[in-house]
Amino acid sequence: MARQFHNQPEDSHQHRFLVDLWDEVRRTTTGGVDVTVHANNCGTAGSDPRVLEMLIGGEVELATMMGPLIGAAVPAAEIQGVPFAFQTSAQAHAALDGPLGTYLGEEMRSKGIYLVPHGALENGFRQICSRTKTIRSPEDLAGYRMRVPAGRILGELFEALGATPVVINIDGLYAALRDGRVDGHENPLAITEVNRLYEVTSRISMTSHVWSGFNLIANLGFWSSLGDFGQAAVHAAAKRHVARQREYSVRFNQALASSLGQKGMQVEDVRPEAFRARVGSAFYARWRERCGTAAWKLLQEAVGTLD
Repeated sequence: MARQFHNQPEDSHQHRFLVDLWDEVRRTTTGGVDVTVHANNCGTAGSDPRVLEMLIGGEVELATMMGPLIGAAVPAAEIQGVPFAFQTSAQAHAALDGPLGTYLGEEMRSKGIYLVPHGALENGFRQICSRTKTIRSPEDLAGYRMRVPAGRILGELFEALGATPVVINIDGLYAALRDGRVDGHENPLAITEVNRLYEVTSRISMTSHVWSGFNLIANLGFWSSLGDFGQAAVHAAAKRHVARQREYSVRFNQALASSLGQKGMQVEDVRPEAFRARVGSAFYARWRERCGTAAWKLLQEAVGTLD
C-alpha cells in the first residue's frame, strides 16, 4: 500500500478530491494500485521540506506540494511563484497543463520526481492577512514580520516590498500568529478558512500577488513500478478529479471574500499595481536567471512579458 501526503486538514479543498482520485484508481486497477491519503502530511516533523526529502528518497510515494517548495530540489519549479505573473487561475492551469508543465516535469524527473500531468491542484491567489494592521500599500509593510513558506521566491518578494520575511511551515503558522511571533501571513483565502486562521487574524488585503497551486508528484521509482496500465489509470483519474478540485476551489476562494467578512475579518480591496511596481525589474531579472531561460520563455509565452 502506498501513501499520498498533503499539508492541509481533512476538511480542506484538497483532501476529499485526492480521496476520490485514489478510490477511482483502486477500482480501475482492481486493487492493484492502492493509495491511502494522509492529511497534514501525516504529522511529519518538518512538514513539506521534510516530505520532499522523503519522497525523493522513497520513504513516501506521493505528495502534493507548491512549486516554490519543490524548488529546493528543482530550481525551475519556483517559477510557479513568480509574482503577478498569472492573471487568472485558468491562465495558470493552461500553462501548467501545457509546455511549461511539460518542461517542469522533465526537470523534476532528473531529480527522481514524477510530476503527474494535469495534476496541479488549485490553491488560489495569495492575499495578505494581518493580525491587526491594514495593508493598503507597500509602504505599510515597512518593519512588518511576514510569515512565508520555505522556498526563496516568496521571501525575496516580501523583502522587495519592505517587509521582514519569517519562514514558518504551515503546521506552525496558527501558533506563530496566535503568539504574535509574526504580524501576518500571505495565503489564498482557502488556507485562512480551512486552517481557522481567521481566529488569529483580523484583516485581509486583496493583493492577489501570486497564484498558488499544489503539484501532484510521485517518487520516480514508485511511478515506474506501476506499469503502463497503472500509470494510465492514475493519469485518467488525476485529470478528472483535479479538474473538479480546481473548479471547486476557484468558487470557494471567491465566496470566502464575503464569508470571511461575515466572520469579522476586515476585507480591503487594494491596488495590486502599486505592489507590482515596487517589485521592480531587477527582481524579475534575478529570477529569470535562477529559474532558467527555458522555463522563463515558456512562462512568458503563457502570460506575456515580465520585466
